[in-house]
Amino acid sequence: MKDREILAAFDEVAEMRGWQSLHTPKNLAMALSVEVAELGRHFQWCSDKDIQNLMADDKAEQVAAELADIQMYLSKLAAVLGVDMEEALQRKFAENRRRCNEALQGEGSSDG
Repeated sequence: MKDREILAAFDEVAEMRGWQSLHTPKNLAMALSVEVAELGRHFQWCSDKDIQNLMADDKAEQVAAELADIQMYLSKLAAVLGVDMEEALQRKFAENRRRCNEALQGEGSSDG
């Protein structure tokens, strides 16, 4: 789904339930953090092998549902704040590359 489709589906449910007024930046950020915590509970105290096994059984759908909730709330929060996520991601990746290059150049110039 594209962001606009996610937002349309999100807003449709919000309108049916009368929740539009609740979709403030603070409330959306809090809801997003709750969904991330719900995802985390599936992985807490698990080894990588445990997680691999979890994703091979019927609990994988629960993990997918939490990831979908996270995507929905993140998309809505960005929209409410007027953040273009494509642009924000491009800027962030460029910044990460710059920092990585600086770190690598710093490592190469050390007098070890």
